Amino acid sequence: MTYHVTIVGGGLAGSEAALTLADRGIAVRLMEMRPASPTAVHHTDALAELVCSNSLKSTKPDSAAGLLKEELSQLGSHLLDAARRHSVPAGGALAVDRAKFSREVTERIEANPLIEVVREEAADVAGLAEASDAVILASGPLSSDALSSSLMGLTGRSALAFYDAAAPVVMADSIDGEKVFRQSRYEDPGEAGDYLNAPFTKEEYDAFIEALLGAERVIAKDFESRELFQACQPIEEIARAGRDAPRFGTLKPVGLTDPRTGRRPWAALQLRAEDAHGASYNLVGFQTNLTFPEQRRVFRMIPGLENAEFARYGVMHRNTFIDAPRLLDDHGRLVTPEARGLAAPVYVAGQLAGTEGYCEAIRSGLHAALAVTADLRGVQLPALPGDTVFGALLAYATDPGTADYQPMHVNFGLMRPLDVPVRNKRARYGAYAARANEALAAYAEELRDAGLLP
Repeated sequence: MTYHVTIVGGGLAGSEAALTLADRGIAVRLMEMRPASPTAVHHTDALAELVCSNSLKSTKPDSAAGLLKEELSQLGSHLLDAARRHSVPAGGALAVDRAKFSREVTERIEANPLIEVVREEAADVAGLAEASDAVILASGPLSSDALSSSLMGLTGRSALAFYDAAAPVVMADSIDGEKVFRQSRYEDPGEAGDYLNAPFTKEEYDAFIEALLGAERVIAKDFESRELFQACQPIEEIARAGRDAPRFGTLKPVGLTDPRTGRRPWAALQLRAEDAHGASYNLVGFQTNLTFPEQRRVFRMIPGLENAEFARYGVMHRNTFIDAPRLLDDHGRLVTPEARGLAAPVYVAGQLAGTEGYCEAIRSGLHAALAVTADLRGVQLPALPGDTVFGALLAYATDPGTADYQPMHVNFGLMRPLDVPVRNKRARYGAYAARANEALAAYAEELRDAGLLP
């Protein structure tokens, strides 16, 4: 039989889901509202555009982020493959040339004969279900008002929301090479030199913080911590919590030595290459709510950025996500009475479901595609082990006992405690990794036995 699945959203989750389904012979209609209906943060009409950082986080095999990449690799992720093909130096992290990455994903999707890309806004979930064998909602945290309204009609709840922010990008040739220096904060062998560092003296830091706190904001309010996604707090909100807070966070100088003085600077901003040619740099951890003129004024107070030309300004926007623990099962399927009454099952993937992070979104889309494939073929989807990092995240995100649900990255804090406690942190993480890899291997074998994994 030929099955037809509608996917709403051409971001990371939707793109991965589309390619995964097409690999399994399932026809896909991928709906993306850009460019006809733009968003506050997207800059192109390409699929899988990265709108915040260009980093997909750590590749270390004993880190949660590294283990998530291993899951994606073992399960044949198209987007992880594209990310690795277009990586740029970033120490122990996987960062990408965002333009080349999204262009390759777009080309893969548009060239696939089983995927039809429809450039229009989706507004009626029930109508999509009528015309499909299954629906995957992967419209992200900036879902349109019409789609959000339709989705809320199926959940019987109001959308939850928090504020998110993106960091600015500056042109490389506008950075003063006499003031910045190249060094990775923690110099593992072969990793040194992937970051530029802008060092502050105490006087420069104090003046910068003073200007930062007095600068004009786009959204003129003092935020409470519950309103902000903790991993992407604007730099001015961090400073508002305490003038030295940035110096112990984003601007920490630990592990750095300014070659001009031979000493550790008072504070330091790190800059990471945005593209393979090093033509532009991201201000790491400098998400912001400042107006564009104020970003020019204040961020040019950073040593080495006095004449910075901005390739992209930082922006702040409102994100929405559903109350997944009370609305989704462990397949990512909506289980409300209203959703069960639709003509086809509806799945939710990516940030709309509250799984925060680039690789988490990719993995969520892949998981939804496997669940849809199993459903359409009438086979049992193997249970995702909770000892894998995404399994632990999914268990948290779909556990009705999870209170005050907030977007979450994969992390070892979600993992089941080790049977034999390990006091040393590095050894403990290694034990988590060994257990996760063993569980992943068994899960992949079960997927192959069910005909869901080549």
